[in-house]
Amino acid sequence: MKPTIKDIVKNDLCTGCGVCTSKIKNSKMVWNKDGFLVPEYEDIHNTDDALKLCPFNPIPEEIVRDEDNIAEIFLADSTKFNNKLGKYINTYIGYSKEFRITSSSGGLATYVFKSLLSKRVVTNLFVVKEVNGTYEYQLFKNTEDIISQSKTRYIPVSMDGLFDIINSVDGTVGIAGVACFIKALRLKQFYEPELKAKIPFLIGIICGGLKSKFYTDFLAQSAGIKGLYHNQEYRLKDANSISSNYSFGAFDSANNFHKMRMKKVGDMWGSGLFKNHACDFCDDVTTELADISLGDAWIEPYYHEGLGNSIIITRSPLADQIIKDGIFQDNLNVKEANENEIIFSQRGSYNHRNYGLKYRVEKLQKKGLLIPFKRTRLFQDIPFYFKWVQNQRMKVRKLSLEFWKDSKNLTEFNQRIRKDREKLTKLTKYYHKFNKIKTLLFGK
Repeated sequence: MKPTIKDIVKNDLCTGCGVCTSKIKNSKMVWNKDGFLVPEYEDIHNTDDALKLCPFNPIPEEIVRDEDNIAEIFLADSTKFNNKLGKYINTYIGYSKEFRITSSSGGLATYVFKSLLSKRVVTNLFVVKEVNGTYEYQLFKNTEDIISQSKTRYIPVSMDGLFDIINSVDGTVGIAGVACFIKALRLKQFYEPELKAKIPFLIGIICGGLKSKFYTDFLAQSAGIKGLYHNQEYRLKDANSISSNYSFGAFDSANNFHKMRMKKVGDMWGSGLFKNHACDFCDDVTTELADISLGDAWIEPYYHEGLGNSIIITRSPLADQIIKDGIFQDNLNVKEANENEIIFSQRGSYNHRNYGLKYRVEKLQKKGLLIPFKRTRLFQDIPFYFKWVQNQRMKVRKLSLEFWKDSKNLTEFNQRIRKDREKLTKLTKYYHKFNKIKTLLFGK
C-alpha cells in the first residue's frame, strides 16, 4: 500500500513546512503532542499530490528523487560540485558592515534580504517575524521591517499561509528557510512551474536540527522565568567573547527581561535535545537547493569574534553577483574561502547527519518503519563506538520530549534526563578518543 501524508505524520517524519497543505482541501497546521507543527486535514484520500511535495517522501519520482537530481534542474548554472556541499559557484566567509551587530552570525541574511528588495529582484520577502510575542512567517515589502526582524528563531514555524495568498500577491516573492523547507519549495516549483518566476530567489539558512516549542519553554525556565514569557531572543551576542558564547533572553509576564548564557544548559545541538525525529533523516547539511546558503563561521580565526561571521555558499549567478557587489561597494567584509573551510565549519553536522545516516536508516529498516528516500552515495559504515553515540543520542532526543510532556517542570526534567545526558557525554568523549588513537595508528 502506498504511503500517504498521514503516514509521514504518523512516523514523525514531518518538519512542519506546511507546503503539503496547499494540495489538501480543508487542511491546516496544528501543534502535535511533541510541540511540533503538523498538517491536520479532513480528507485522508487523494493526497498523492501532497506527498509529492514532502521533503521526506519515501517514494519520490526519479527525476526529483533527491537533492542531487533537484539541483540539476534548478541550479544548472552552478559551475562546481562537492560531495558534501552540492552544486555551487563560490564560497565565502565574512560579515555585513551594516547588519552584523543587529543580526545573527555575520548579518549576511539581512544584507541579502535588503539587496533583493533594493535591486527589485523580488518585491516581497516571506520570512519569520514576531507575531504577538512569538514568531511566524510573514510577508515583508520594505527593508526597515526586515532589519527589525533579523534574528535566528529556534521555534517551529510553517509556510502554510504562503500558498493561500501567493496568487493575490503583487510581484515576486523571495523566501528564507532551512533545508527541508527549501526542498519542499523546489518540489512545489517543479510540479507548478509557474512558481519559478513567482518565487525567483531562495535563501537557505543552515540548520543544526529543528527544535520543538518545548525547547523554548525549557530555555525560559532555565533563564529564571516562571510562567508565561514573550519576545524571546535566542542569539544575544557578546562582542567581548567567542562567537558561540551567546545568550538566550525573554520577557516574563511582568515584562522583566531574563537573560542566560547558553553554556549554562550545556550542549543543545550535539545532544539532540528536543529535536525533531525527521531531522535524523535529513542529509542536506548546507541547504543545497537554495540560491544562497548562509550559516555560522565557527572556525579559526573567526571563532574569536563575538559579533559573528557567516559562511556563504552561492549557488546561482545572481546570488554570487550580490556578494561580489557587496564586496566591491565595501558593504561586506567578506573573503573567498575554500571548500574545506566551509565543510569544517559544519563538521559536527556532517558527522551526525552524513556519517551516521546509514546506521540510522538501517535501524528503521529493522523495525519495519517508514524511511524517507536517501542518497546512498552518502552511506558509510561506522565503528561500534560511534554506534554507541548514535543510539544514546536518539534515546536522549526521544526522552527529552517525553519527559517535558510529563511535567513541563525544569527541575524534574533535569533530574530525569541527567543520567542519559551524562552517558551521552561520556560516549562522545570515548568516540573522540578512539578516533584519535585510530588516526595515530593508521592515519586518516
